[in-house]
Amino acid sequence: MTSPRSASTSDTRSSLLWRMLTLEQMTTGSLVHLVYWFGLGVISLGGFGAIGGGVGTALREGVPMGILLGIAIAAAGLLVTAAMAIVWRSFCEFYVVIIGIGEDLRALRRRVDSDPAFAAVEGDATPPAPPASARRRRSPADRDQ
Repeated sequence: MTSPRSASTSDTRSSLLWRMLTLEQMTTGSLVHLVYWFGLGVISLGGFGAIGGGVGTALREGVPMGILLGIAIAAAGLLVTAAMAIVWRSFCEFYVVIIGIGEDLRALRRRVDSDPAFAAVEGDATPPAPPASARRRRSPADRDQ
């Protein structure tokens, strides 16, 4: 016989598995963090490559013009790297916001489905009729125009 603790643990695991398989629980929130750090690492490698390219150009040329060219290459590479890091972060933040909107909509849907007051409003698809004082009878002369 299993202890109550192990039974509840297995129930929790099976319900977690079921929520993952039915997409009721999203794992993309934690995956976005991993993707963000991986992308930031790749962008950093590009920045180190730009610095290496600038130093290599400066060493290969050796003349003052080559050194200035190497510095310009390194500076441009670092600026592009910083811009790419900012853009990458904004893309990841946008994705997290979209996931949050989906979770909020799911919570609202559950609230609407569980609350009978919302269900009555949701089921009424016909707009209310205007009051009698607002309705005006059209004369035959108005219809011709």
